[in-house]
Amino acid sequence: MKKTLALVASLAVATALSLQFGLSKAYAASHKKVDCAEVMTELQGGKKVAEVAKDMKISKSSVYSCRKKAKAAAAMASPAAMASPAEMGSPAAMASPAAMAPPAAAPAAH
Repeated sequence: MKKTLALVASLAVATALSLQFGLSKAYAASHKKVDCAEVMTELQGGKKVAEVAKDMKISKSSVYSCRKKAKAAAAMASPAAMASPAEMGSPAAMASPAAMAPPAAAPAAH
């Protein structure tokens, strides 16, 4: 009984591994790297997602992915996103409005 169970388990593992390696090679051969800069140039030129996908021979989901990455990069480059969480929790960021007043507005010490 134990030998039969071990044999069946071995065959199942061997089958799973052979399928895994066979599928990954087929996928890797058909997988094409997408030039997101070119995709964004086409979209900014006024083309529709379907047109860009057809012209570049890529999927529409790849075009949407490039657009999502470009939006994320733009959000990171905006001034509002430049403050890191460490800066937001720093004592300078948490100071009272009086402490944030410019030096000219502070009373002069004699």
